[in-house]
Amino acid sequence: MSTQNTPLIVRVARAERAARDIRLFELRTPDGAELPPFTAGAHLRVKTPSGEQRHYSLCNDPSERERYCIAVKREATGRGGSRSLVDEVREGDLLEIGAPQNQFELDARARSLLLVAGGIGLTPLMAMARALRAEGTRRFRLVVLTRDEASTPFLDELRGPEFAHHVTLHHDGADPARSFDLWPLLEKPGSVTGLHVYCCGPKPLMDAVRDMTGHWSSAAVHFESFGADTAAHAEDTAFEVALARSSLRLTVPPGRTLLQALREHGLNVPSSCESGTCGSCRTGLLGGEADHRDLVLLDEQKASQIMVCVSRARRGPLVLDL
Repeated sequence: MSTQNTPLIVRVARAERAARDIRLFELRTPDGAELPPFTAGAHLRVKTPSGEQRHYSLCNDPSERERYCIAVKREATGRGGSRSLVDEVREGDLLEIGAPQNQFELDARARSLLLVAGGIGLTPLMAMARALRAEGTRRFRLVVLTRDEASTPFLDELRGPEFAHHVTLHHDGADPARSFDLWPLLEKPGSVTGLHVYCCGPKPLMDAVRDMTGHWSSAAVHFESFGADTAAHAEDTAFEVALARSSLRLTVPPGRTLLQALREHGLNVPSSCESGTCGSCRTGLLGGEADHRDLVLLDEQKASQIMVCVSRARRGPLVLDL
């Protein structure tokens, strides 16, 4: 059985369009053996054809031991991991993955649940909805917020009889004036109703839910993000880095990450997600001002630490404890 750090080779049993710019991959072991178990909200580390490591939420029923299903959105402005999966991976191909991990677990204390999904953020919440429906003991509502029908994965299933009375579908057409009003659902704190909220989606949605649940207990509000800011910025420029222990200096050009530059100079920095969410590449920052783009560091840590997989320099040179 795979452990967190042991790679597992799986075969792509199915690769098909799930929505506009979203592809569904069904993964099975080559010999048909059972896969390591997972719980709703879990994600997988996937090594993409481009060599990038990415984390994707499992969206199938956790009771299924014969397969994993992930839905991948092709991010045109990302660093290439999702593009290589969507554009290059076909049925029958082999992929290297890690064992399921879960930092977005369903709370057993929740008497009822509100699941709020924005766009591709639906993926972990689909696994939750499937698990809750199979459990059959707790009330839940799944609010799915997307731009339009064409961009909504699992649309037929969401409209089907098994989920229809649990699901609210809302398409805003990218018009802020047509945004779904979550306040009536969040006005009364979960401590009064026994309700827990699970939210996954773009940062503006999660920020809105955080604002509207400011009067809730933090233990009843749960967030999962897709990753940090991995897209290239038009204003990104080259920056200098000095390595204090090895006395090396290097330049990180636009379009390359600090982690990639370190590797190219023979520095073996630990990493896993390469999207600013896991903390594996945390490195000491001794000088300079970093442009922090991760979702890990607390404000008080940012003066002395940096996630080299996504962050850059705001004012350099950066001096790293390497």
